[in-house]
Amino acid sequence: MTVPLPTETTRWRCTLCGNLTRFDVTRASKVVEYVHLDLAGEPKVEEREVLSETIESVRCRWCNAVDQVELVDRPGADS
Repeated sequence: MTVPLPTETTRWRCTLCGNLTRFDVTRASKVVEYVHLDLAGEPKVEEREVLSETIESVRCRWCNAVDQVELVDRPGADS
């Protein structure tokens, strides 16, 4: 089940318990990163470009339900 990302006018809501704020999201990403190594060899990502990203699952932190998330309107959002 693919869950769409929230937008400026929508947010996630668990259909079982009503949670609006706490979710564990599993996503697959393909990225290109510019990694700068300091003289000691410690890496630091300085640039990151996301080529593709897919949400694989969303789990509610409150009731532990998997893939029971829907998009709902944000309060005050102009529909």
